[in-house]
Amino acid sequence: MGTGISAAFGRLGAGACCAALLLAGTAACSASGASEKDGPHKGPENIKGKDGTQVDPSAWKKWGLKPMRPAPPAPADKPIKLSKKGPAKVFNTVPTKEKIVFVTIDDGAEKDPKFVEMARELRVPFSMFLMNDAAKTNYAYFKPLQALGNHVQNHTLTHPVMRSLGPEAQKQQICGDQSILVRQYTTKPYLFRPPYGMYNMATQEAAASCGIHGIALWRESMQIHDMQYDDAGKKLHPGDIILAHFRGPKELKGSTMTQMFAALLKHITKQGYTVARLEDYVRPPA
Repeated sequence: MGTGISAAFGRLGAGACCAALLLAGTAACSASGASEKDGPHKGPENIKGKDGTQVDPSAWKKWGLKPMRPAPPAPADKPIKLSKKGPAKVFNTVPTKEKIVFVTIDDGAEKDPKFVEMARELRVPFSMFLMNDAAKTNYAYFKPLQALGNHVQNHTLTHPVMRSLGPEAQKQQICGDQSILVRQYTTKPYLFRPPYGMYNMATQEAAASCGIHGIALWRESMQIHDMQYDDAGKKLHPGDIILAHFRGPKELKGSTMTQMFAALLKHITKQGYTVARLEDYVRPPA
C-alpha cells in the first residue's frame, strides 16, 4: 500500500477525499436477490429487520421514509477474509453482485436519543467506528445501538492524521482505543477506520499488532443532505461502503442526526439499493 497522502487520495477517489478533508474542521433484492437493472424499490407491505424483528411500515412513515427492502441473506463464504498474518487488509468495497451497500458511522460526538429510537424502529444495520475523545462523554449512549446488532469498531483515541505519526504513536492511538472499546462494550473490534482515510504501512502494521486485521475505508460519504461519490456519475455500486458521522445541528447546519440518516436512506433506496451489515460479509481471523 502507498505511504503518502497522494497515495491515499488515489485509493479513495477525489469525492471521498475532499469529504474527508472537509470533516477535519469538525472532528479533526429481495431475499432472493436483485439485478442491476432493478429500479427504485417501492417498499413492501411488511418487512423484517436484520435480527428478524418485524418492522411496521408505519415506523418508516413516521421518519418520512418508504420501507426499505430487506437485505439478502449473508453469504456463508464471507467475501472479505482477514488474516492474523501480515499487515491489516485495506478495503473500501465488498465483492458482491447484490444491490447492497454498507453504512458506517464515525466518531461519536453527537448522542441524539431520537436516533436510538429511529435505529430501534427501522432496524437498518450500520457499523460504529468510535473515537474515544468523542465517545467518552457518554459511552452508555452507544450500548442500545450495539444491542440492535450494530458492531463497535476502532477509530483511534484522538483522531490524528495517522501517517503524520511514527509507528509507536500510531500503535498507541489504535491499541489505546481498542482497550477502551473492549472494556466498555465487551467486544473486540477487528476493523479500523483511519481518520480522514489517511494511512501508511505503519498504520496497517500497528493495527495488526493491536489485534485488528481489517482497515475499512469508503466510496461515498454523507454530507448533511447530499452524498459525495467516488463515481463521477454519482452512482452507488454493489458492495460500496458509505461513511457518515454522529453529528448534530451545529455540524449539520441545523439538521439533526435523524434527518441526516433519513436523507442517507433516501439516497440509497432511490438507486434501488438496500443496506446490509458489513460484519456479515467480513470473516475475522480464527
